[in-house]
Amino acid sequence: MSLNARLQPYPASYYAASVADAPLRPALHGEVQADVCVVGAGYTGLYTALRLAEAGKRVVMLDASRVGWGASGRNGGQAILGFSCDMPPIEAQLGRDEAMQIWQLVRDAAGEIRQRIARHQIDCDWQDGHLWTAVLPRRVKLLTDWQQEASEHWGYTGLQFIPKHDLGNWVDSPRYQAALYDPEAGHLHPLKYALGLAAAAEAMGVVIHEHSPAIRHTQQGNQVIIDTENGRVRADALVLAANVYLGDLDRERSRRILPVGTFMVATEPLGERGAKLVPSRACVTDNQFVLDYFRLSSDGRLLFGGGCTYLGGMPRDIKAAMRPSLDRVFPQLKDVKLDYGWGGLIDCTMRRTPDFGQRGNVCWAQGFSGHGVIPTCVAGRVLASAILGDDSHLRRFMKLSNPPLPGGRWLAGPMEAAGKTWYRLRDLF
Repeated sequence: MSLNARLQPYPASYYAASVADAPLRPALHGEVQADVCVVGAGYTGLYTALRLAEAGKRVVMLDASRVGWGASGRNGGQAILGFSCDMPPIEAQLGRDEAMQIWQLVRDAAGEIRQRIARHQIDCDWQDGHLWTAVLPRRVKLLTDWQQEASEHWGYTGLQFIPKHDLGNWVDSPRYQAALYDPEAGHLHPLKYALGLAAAAEAMGVVIHEHSPAIRHTQQGNQVIIDTENGRVRADALVLAANVYLGDLDRERSRRILPVGTFMVATEPLGERGAKLVPSRACVTDNQFVLDYFRLSSDGRLLFGGGCTYLGGMPRDIKAAMRPSLDRVFPQLKDVKLDYGWGGLIDCTMRRTPDFGQRGNVCWAQGFSGHGVIPTCVAGRVLASAILGDDSHLRRFMKLSNPPLPGGRWLAGPMEAAGKTWYRLRDLF
């Protein structure tokens, strides 16, 4: 990321436009001492810092730009249970007992988000509920199979199947064949939530430095030294929570994730018309490989996302690029104006499994693969617990295999894009 990019305000989006001026945190100048230094002031770093501060640790956070500048402040806002890879690949690698421990962490994290919103009085437009829909008739079985597996295998009985004849009470689109409703999931305003977590962390004593990119980290005895452009942090432990922006700070970690571009639009306020689109007020995703996802904002806009690029770029005109997808889901909105269009990068691992780990006094969490609102909360608990002396959960995650992406730094994207063409074709039939 260039210096000019780092010094810009939040990227233009509905989220940035609907937030009052976020407080500016000063850049780091000089040398400071901390128990823990956290690099990256997105959800993963904020959850970790907050838990450590609650345990009495002195925490210094560094961010190359602003709190929630990356995916944490630009995402779809959907707090959905599970990881991007779903649970079967995790169970296949870890076995049922350890996979069950991870599933319980996910459910605990979903509850923690609600609790933190209430405890810290975070005004982030929380709304209960997620609706997982099937576009193709043959994929309705994916919904019923997961409902059965969740109940019988994972002890989760809260999922409700919605047949096609009832779908109009939940979402008014001709595109869907059936849906599965999850009451433990929900959605929120992601940037407001990130800023709320930051304020809560600062209230506990965490010091956040914005516009302070970490350039390198080195070991010096039992401490780790983190250098920035104008300062230095000496800490007993380091947390790397920068995801796609980690870059050369840790090349080994960076090689395990691929930056993938994804994008969203926001309509003009729809009033009662919007309420009729999603009567349930739940957030909605489909089970296509290249999925659409959407929800209503607190001011009655439709926030609609989907599409991706594995080559690192963004459409020149995001609104125009997204318009066909939106019209396909809601043909009744063809006359509606799109007020905002924006995009960002997500951190995909090759197998879509989360990449959490620790080496000495340096630990990390990345690889949320576009499904991070709840899993980053899991990461915060796992990393903080390890630093505080209980690494049992972290050791489970470290058993998951996350090899470097094939093709190296320059070929991974094109190879991934070529491989995904097959799956895009499968979405059509």
